[in-house]
Amino acid sequence: MNILVISFLTPSLSILWWILLLVLFLAMSASVSASESAFFSLRPVDLENLKRRGDTASQKVLALLDKQDYLLSTILIVNNLVNIAAVMISNNIINMTISFNDSQVMEFLVKTVVVTFILLLFGEIVPKIIGTEKPVSVSLFMARPLMAAKHFFKPFSVILINSSSHLSELAASRRQAVSIDELSEAVDITDVETAEDRKMLNGILNFVGTEVSEIMRHRVDVVALDSEATHDEVVKTLVESGFSRIPVYKEKLDEIIGVLYAKDMIAHIDEGADFDWLSLLRKPYFVPEHKKINDLLAEFQSKHIHFAIVVDEYGSTQGIVSLEDILEEVVGEISDESDPESDNYKKIDDNTYDFDGKTSLSDFCRVMEIDEEIIDKMRGQAESLAGLLLEMKHDFVKEGDIFTIENLTFKVLSQSSHRIETVRVTRKK
Repeated sequence: MNILVISFLTPSLSILWWILLLVLFLAMSASVSASESAFFSLRPVDLENLKRRGDTASQKVLALLDKQDYLLSTILIVNNLVNIAAVMISNNIINMTISFNDSQVMEFLVKTVVVTFILLLFGEIVPKIIGTEKPVSVSLFMARPLMAAKHFFKPFSVILINSSSHLSELAASRRQAVSIDELSEAVDITDVETAEDRKMLNGILNFVGTEVSEIMRHRVDVVALDSEATHDEVVKTLVESGFSRIPVYKEKLDEIIGVLYAKDMIAHIDEGADFDWLSLLRKPYFVPEHKKINDLLAEFQSKHIHFAIVVDEYGSTQGIVSLEDILEEVVGEISDESDPESDNYKKIDDNTYDFDGKTSLSDFCRVMEIDEEIIDKMRGQAESLAGLLLEMKHDFVKEGDIFTIENLTFKVLSQSSHRIETVRVTRKK
């Protein structure tokens, strides 16, 4: 059995110089490592304080941070060169002081493990902790030497930066775009605190793909004014509807000539019948029914408007859409004193609800607390509860008709002129 034995050689005076040189390089490695953590740990408030100081060191810190790619490349180049030199010096010192008696394993362990431990502890870990704890002091201390190193190693930094930028562009060109479905799956597996937060995240994901026609108030539900209406009729309509904006048409709803704002009419509410209320109309804003709501939101913001008339490809009025309708797609139903909670539905018991046929399918799913995927396979092009039932029957629906989707039962309670008015939905336990 071979016994691994090491012996120490008699130290000479030259070894002391090598040890001093090693300590110097370790100090350089520690300084550079600490500066890396310090520079990139500076907070906005620290940068503001440096700007106010205005001394040379502060200006150099700000100048280095102004081109962070050159700063980082300089730090990496210097740090690697210093560490390589430290390893070579350590190897020389070990060879001059220790004899491994032809034991390659022991030589490998000492030269690799011991030297690596010393470099990591005194050249990386401890300095970076200090740099993170005292970023301003370390940055000011290292600003001048790093600025000098930056200029000296600039040719190498340019090569390094250009090479890395080309690699980044190549990687970016091969990077696959993340689909909405993948983002939705990510939301599903994310630990979200509440169901409302999860619904909001899903609303944000679906925001870009939603069209105006999916959230608009359909023309059959639009409260509008005839341009021939009297002053009293206008006031009555404003009071009874509770809406702040009402479209005004000439002869038929497809001929919208303006929008009447309730706040414009308030000052003239006591005027006589001769008052020309049409003079208060504001110019209507028309949008196509297939416009994406994220684009419409941007237009609302740029034009400082909250209301639009939705038209089809033939210019016929299909409905109206407001800023509130868009926001509700993300944050959910927004209710105020003029929007009672039971406006489109009435709760009979925990598992039974009576819905207005015009209730949107998204609102229906929200009230029933079900995933829209449950009804997606049946909805076709339908956007309302009544439309869903028509899609399921492929014919006109009659009172008493019953439909079933999984554990949900739909029964038509009332209708008028082929229009479904009330639907009772029962959820089986």
